[in-house]
Amino acid sequence: MCPSGRTLATAATANTTTVSGFRSAFEVLDTDRDGKISREDLRAFYAGFSSSGADESKIISMMKAADSNQDGFVEFDEFERVLGCTNRLRGGGLMEEAFKVMDKDGDGWLSHQDLKSYMEMAGFPTGDEEIKAMISLGGGNEKQGVSYQGWLKILAVD
Repeated sequence: MCPSGRTLATAATANTTTVSGFRSAFEVLDTDRDGKISREDLRAFYAGFSSSGADESKIISMMKAADSNQDGFVEFDEFERVLGCTNRLRGGGLMEEAFKVMDKDGDGWLSHQDLKSYMEMAGFPTGDEEIKAMISLGGGNEKQGVSYQGWLKILAVD
């Protein structure tokens, strides 16, 4: 069930590839690569982009919204269910929040440096040419970077 009270079936727009495309986004947040997202994973994600550190209240809210079996972790099926509902019903939700964390200057674009910093923090050292290719894949340009919609394309979510 989505946070709105709707089920995924009633919230879906018949685009099942969008839901299944959440795997790469899940892997970005699963910083310790154990196959599940923990509070520590979310703290690590936020710490890489925020000089003030993780906002504990946001982490708690995210975990409560997604951890349907209340085991303290968000497994992929829980992540997929919540983001599938969130993207369709509220225009982004957790993915939009992750984008905002990565967008250090808050201009609505992930610059070359924003992407490179995140990839390094996530344990994926990436060369400049690879970052340029990612930006191109997302429909952005080297000067401006990539938009939220472009970032979703890079992650194969959109």
